[in-house]
Amino acid sequence: MSNTTMRDDAIAIWTAGVEAVKPQQLIRSSVRCEGQVMTIDHQKIDLSQIRTIAVVGAGKASAAMAESLETALGDDLLEEKKVHGWINVPADCMRPLKKIHLHAARPASVNEPTEDGVYGAKKILRIVSQCCQEDLVICLISGGGSALLPCPVEAITLSEKQGVTRFLSASGANINELNTVRKRLSLVKGGQLAIASKAGLLVSLIISDVIGDPLDIIASGLTAEDKGNFQDAKDVLDKFSAGPEEVSASLLEFISHKASEENSFRPGFPENVFNHVIGNNMVATAVAHEAAEERGYRVLNLSSFLEGQAVEVGALLSGIARGVRDTGLPFSPPVCILSGGEPVVSLVAEGDRGLGGRNQELVLGAVQNLWLDGMRGMVILSGGTDGEDGPTDAAGAIADESLVRVAKHRLMRPDDFLQRNDSYHFFEPFDALVKTGPTHTNVMDLRVILIK
Repeated sequence: MSNTTMRDDAIAIWTAGVEAVKPQQLIRSSVRCEGQVMTIDHQKIDLSQIRTIAVVGAGKASAAMAESLETALGDDLLEEKKVHGWINVPADCMRPLKKIHLHAARPASVNEPTEDGVYGAKKILRIVSQCCQEDLVICLISGGGSALLPCPVEAITLSEKQGVTRFLSASGANINELNTVRKRLSLVKGGQLAIASKAGLLVSLIISDVIGDPLDIIASGLTAEDKGNFQDAKDVLDKFSAGPEEVSASLLEFISHKASEENSFRPGFPENVFNHVIGNNMVATAVAHEAAEERGYRVLNLSSFLEGQAVEVGALLSGIARGVRDTGLPFSPPVCILSGGEPVVSLVAEGDRGLGGRNQELVLGAVQNLWLDGMRGMVILSGGTDGEDGPTDAAGAIADESLVRVAKHRLMRPDDFLQRNDSYHFFEPFDALVKTGPTHTNVMDLRVILIK
């Protein structure tokens, strides 16, 4: 088995996992319309009792979700139920739809809230608040929804919200910590979209990009009962030593004041809200598992729960791979090691920073750990299932022993690039960046390690 074959196999296995969580596939298997009965997973909805259907939402996958939902409903129901709606999506996900309006809420590859996002969020709040008891709201939620649907509380400006998001991201906060803070600064997150709805029924279709699929964290819990509070947000800011030099003083004061005055009372959450997770990282890894077995690999699936600094996760995974290669345990090669998740990266000062993303940094961390033995008999690929990896045009990176051999010949050292977060420029000369463009889905990252 040649390195070229293994490299091709790794890309094919990774691609199979991503294809399995494309919205077209997930909506097709989750939503059915037969006459006046709509079935979402196991929930049946009698459409004869529904006056209109409003479709709202946000996320990197939500444009394709909306298109697939229109297909599932069919032209007759689209007309009869006066289907309409508004979805906030990245600019590179725009496409014409029959009834649902897509709104470019942020530029491509700029994963932070914008004024365009605020405009769209207010439109969505208006749509759901103008519904009545005879209406159905379908909310389409996927990863990236937090940044795409900003609606700051009156006491906080958008720029202040951008500032705290940038600070926490650069400090290595994970998605749970980020969204714990973002929920407290929003008029739409933390279940408030569902509370604002006046429809008789609200059903959310969710593609999860968070480990364990916590409904109150995915896209900051737009339609889920909020389990957090202001003290949780204050704890996150304290953990990363957020002071007035890093985060606006008024935002810190707002969080601190709200935490000091809140009590344990929680108003009741609407009982007419139903959330369905129709896709997640486990779906992607399960299909990647099948694809690897079809190519003759024994599969070690480490699941979707590996967290931590990207470099450290890369070192851990490469250490496991080296153990499999050198001992033949738990079984002898050829072996495919699969895992998923969403590690974090702590960024150096902006003036010293290169270019890269968490997947590229993870692979480079693995290369560094295997540098002395030259990655003998291995291929390692890590890529974001959304086709994005940091502020780059790549989804991730792939490395094998031939790359290490040439990098050594060129006197390139992984740690030189890692210390300035410049993994992109390590892999770029070797054509080792995985570039897919937007995949229109998002279930965290998928990692494939092959061992011969």
